[in-house]
Amino acid sequence: MATTLTSEATTVWTGTLAAGSGTVTLDSSSTAEFSVNWKARAEGVANTTNPEELLGAAHASCFSMALANALATAGHTPTSIQTTAAVTFGAGKGVLGSHLLVSAKIPGLTEEEFQAFAQDAKVNCPISKALSGIPITIEAELA
Repeated sequence: MATTLTSEATTVWTGTLAAGSGTVTLDSSSTAEFSVNWKARAEGVANTTNPEELLGAAHASCFSMALANALATAGHTPTSIQTTAAVTFGAGKGVLGSHLLVSAKIPGLTEEEFQAFAQDAKVNCPISKALSGIPITIEAELA
């Protein structure tokens, strides 16, 4: 297993902020290419992403992986972990916060134990650490 890994994505943008548009390509994995534009970022547009949605994808997957690791290290194997990260953006203000909504099936774990694991993963996943300048909230339920 590699001890460090650099992942790359490229955006090509044309035009002004308001009238322009771009394409984001996931270079390292070559798995996807997405359209981006200001309207999608400021208002939301079907079939067009924005940086906050991509950040949400990163945060949700990182949190789920951190939670799975912490659980496994403690001897608990999760059946499933579903995480949604809702990242809020304010025009002229930037990224205002990330809210994690988590539902997990983990045999043999109490609700209290699960909440402790979820809080730990929220604080310690690498994307949460990278987002340390914004509020990160969580709602976690053991299904």
